[in-house]
Amino acid sequence: MPTVSEILKKVSELLLEKQNSIATAESCTGGLLAHTLTNIAGSSLYFERGVITYSNQAKMDLLGVAESTLDSVGAVSAEVAQAMAEGIRLKAGVDIGIATTGIAGPGGGSKEKPVGLVYICIATEDKTVVKQCHFQGNRLDIKQATCMNALLMLFECVSK
Repeated sequence: MPTVSEILKKVSELLLEKQNSIATAESCTGGLLAHTLTNIAGSSLYFERGVITYSNQAKMDLLGVAESTLDSVGAVSAEVAQAMAEGIRLKAGVDIGIATTGIAGPGGGSKEKPVGLVYICIATEDKTVVKQCHFQGNRLDIKQATCMNALLMLFECVSK
């Protein structure tokens, strides 16, 4: 498995080569994905913005996530991840929107939605892909695993 630095370098090169722009909408990662994407010099050529939408209100206000969706399936769901990714893509006017939502722990989990349950979504004009993940470890481990998996999904998206 590549390191974060290796995958980040490849993602950066592809985003620049294809002249794709990107924006992030993060909940459980708390800005770690945006932080990581901007660790490359020149990232301002493709990285437009990142928003941390930790609360349901922020998801509705900043990304246009429907209150009815949050009420019916909860913030940690494929549907909300998709709404977040599509919302940031449209509001930022970028080619790619990427979103993370999940339960990093150590509290907040339930039998139905345990700690480590995460949804990552990438939305483009042509396609939206949501991935459900189950990570183990402490809070930082889960955030880092989410970030790495989001980068791998991004690499897959831009390498096509």
